[in-house]
Amino acid sequence: MLEALQQVGHGFSLAILPENLLYALVGSLLGTLVGVLPGLGPVTTIAVLLPITYQVGSPLGALIMLAAIYYGAMYGGSTTSILLKVPGEAASVITCIDGHEMAKQGRAGPALAIAAIGSFVAGTLAVVGLTLIGPMFARFALSFGPPEYFALATFGLILASTLAGGPPLRGLCMVFLGILLGLVGLDTMTGDPRFSFGILDLTNGIGIVPLMMGIFGLGEILYNLEQRGTATLVTTKIGRIMPSRQDWKDSAWPIGRGSVLGFLLGLIPGGGAILGSLLSYTIEKNLSKNPESFGKGNIAGVAGPESANNSAASAAFVPLLTLGIPGNAVTAVLLAALLIQNIEPGPLMLVKHADVFWGVIASMYVGNVMLLILNLPLVGLWVQLLRVPFWILSPVVIAIAILGAYSLRNAWFDVGVLMAGGVIGYLFRKASIEAGPLIMAFILADLLDTSLRQSLLMGDGNPMILISRPMSGIILLLGLVVLVMQLLAWRRSNAALGLEPQEEVK
Repeated sequence: MLEALQQVGHGFSLAILPENLLYALVGSLLGTLVGVLPGLGPVTTIAVLLPITYQVGSPLGALIMLAAIYYGAMYGGSTTSILLKVPGEAASVITCIDGHEMAKQGRAGPALAIAAIGSFVAGTLAVVGLTLIGPMFARFALSFGPPEYFALATFGLILASTLAGGPPLRGLCMVFLGILLGLVGLDTMTGDPRFSFGILDLTNGIGIVPLMMGIFGLGEILYNLEQRGTATLVTTKIGRIMPSRQDWKDSAWPIGRGSVLGFLLGLIPGGGAILGSLLSYTIEKNLSKNPESFGKGNIAGVAGPESANNSAASAAFVPLLTLGIPGNAVTAVLLAALLIQNIEPGPLMLVKHADVFWGVIASMYVGNVMLLILNLPLVGLWVQLLRVPFWILSPVVIAIAILGAYSLRNAWFDVGVLMAGGVIGYLFRKASIEAGPLIMAFILADLLDTSLRQSLLMGDGNPMILISRPMSGIILLLGLVVLVMQLLAWRRSNAALGLEPQEEVK
């Protein structure tokens, strides 16, 4: 405990350096600016703005800016949910229910303020939890060898497949496609080209940044251009920003409960923020003395889910930084950013990159304070931005994405990957297919491949080494249990909807 507090103190000494404060400020503003645009959630925002961080001099500064972009975009998503009833991501859907009703009643100001304050409190508590739990995870994982890393990567891919929704086979197909794309390039052990088809540019592999910018950024923009006119901005006045005394009283416990619930669920890779916000709303409705007021503008229906959402988002950094496993699409993008900065997350990060680890954690607290101070006075500005038609703003975002993709290596091939990713992302959105599993599998493909081959070398070619070692065997068994539970849940849901094939009547 004492050692962790000392490390956090060292992290704060790095986070409050003038250049790092500037990176946090710029990241918060950029994240909110892009995240407040209708339909563009945190994943799209980070994917589009990722190339900007390459101009930052130090890896710590780049990651501080990315983290600030992340929670800035999360706050921007709550703004669109409340004012437009357009959630920036799946976890913000619950905020729409009561947040938009409050806006229609002329209470958009208190709704936005409670969303910001709840996010700040939840983010602060989550950073404290991250400080205490992160080193424990890292120490536990220090004993991992190639078989354990293979098992961990496999477990992560199984969890990734659950993000797709619908038939489990769809998620698994997306995972296999992501692995296939991730293996393109030079073999890490032999140096031979794989799946490059004689194309020189493919020997370096498919760039993760242009691919993500295309699928999550360009594809989302093309889809939203097609949906124009489906959302209207609340025309009533925002009203006073600060909540009333009764609003504070009604929101205090929901914020506390949502923060704790969101953090605990956020530690579990795969959908923690979505489940956290949904459970928080359900709990608050059941505990309320006036449950019938939920869905009609109850401020607890904004405070609880928004707190759970942001707490879970911060908790997702625990498996990301200590195990190197992304828990959702956003942390998959952040994992790619870490790898691009030559920082490999995992149990050794506390040893090799302690400054980065603790500096980023401390910056999250500083950034949350900064976000709270900045965004409450800027609510009016974000409202005016929402009045600009999306078909005017979208070409600017597309131009930024193209320039960002080209600037990575000054190669038009990356722009081609961006365009191809945009078409794929657009088709995925049209078909209601979640792209998160593909990206997570793309990133984990190298770890899966390398650890499997190293494990086989350790076992003289005998694959039993993967299950004979206790920890890897337990992790693989957990993965199998999750997969079977997913299959059973899908069958039960189909049976409930009457979609199960009927037995032939003899």
